[in-house]
Amino acid sequence: MSDIQNRQYILESRPNGVANESNIVLKTHSVPAPKNGEVLLRTIYLSLDPYMRGRMSDAESYADPVEIGDVMVGATVCQVEQSNHPDYQEGEWVLAYTGWQEYAISDTKGLMKLGKNPENPSYALGIMGMPGFTAYMGLLDIGEPKPGETVVVAAATGPVGATVGQIAKLKGCKVVGVAGGKEKCQHAVENLGFDACIDHKADDFAEQLSAACNKGIDVYYENVGGHVLDAVLPLLNTKARIPLCGLVSQYNATELPPGPDRLSMLMGLILKKRIKVQGFIIFDDYAHRYEEFAKDMQAWLSEGKIKYKEHLEANFENTLNAFNAMLNGDNFGKTVVQVQQPM
Repeated sequence: MSDIQNRQYILESRPNGVANESNIVLKTHSVPAPKNGEVLLRTIYLSLDPYMRGRMSDAESYADPVEIGDVMVGATVCQVEQSNHPDYQEGEWVLAYTGWQEYAISDTKGLMKLGKNPENPSYALGIMGMPGFTAYMGLLDIGEPKPGETVVVAAATGPVGATVGQIAKLKGCKVVGVAGGKEKCQHAVENLGFDACIDHKADDFAEQLSAACNKGIDVYYENVGGHVLDAVLPLLNTKARIPLCGLVSQYNATELPPGPDRLSMLMGLILKKRIKVQGFIIFDDYAHRYEEFAKDMQAWLSEGKIKYKEHLEANFENTLNAFNAMLNGDNFGKTVVQVQQPM
């Protein structure tokens, strides 16, 4: 055993609704020394993402649930603290999947090298990582935006939505965002270049969205569901496309929403207007196209064509609160926890 103490967030029980401190418990364990062929990773940044709520549940899904007693999963940017592997040096930065903990032993499988001195290492968790890749492939491969079309994106200032909107502008589209609050909507228009952004908390949200989309909606990038989708549906044009990325409004739900069954209405609308709705899991469906994305995104960032905002939580002990705040839409940008200081 080494003398390094490792704080880990352990799934002690499955949440019913919002996850709390009895479900996700912070515990401390000693870290073993790395064996031959292994490295000890020091977590610097932890990504918090909506999919994690599904992994806390044992409901059937596209990925196995976290087992009771295991560390919560998550993508991380780490430095090599100790190395017993010839291809990894101490201090080197890597993208990993070591979860909600300060340290982890890795046999190096699945690690992606980020170099000795990456300019913005945490970007590998956002704009250059899963959220940016999700935005790129969902919009361009499923949404297929064409110049002059209207693209609407929910959660417009989050890491996926903000990127979707900016790529759609680069492709010559009119872009209307949906976000929660005046400040976020102002950011989407003034800083991200959206044509409009509607506050979904407004009493007349549906009317405002209709006015902004005076020629209907050709692409709706779905991150949210709920009343935002309700307002979008009547505005969809014939042959509209809906990349289905997430339904964050439902992730803490414990039962179906009240009201009449509207499934037949929805299916009828899809049929009559020949709407394409396609869900996707980014690395399952598109891992072979990551290099294509990385080349385009790196160019757009270096040319200043894409802007990116992080919501940084500086206190590891506040990880669960930051996670729940993100699901509630209280974050502003990509939620990242700075777990420890760099070496």
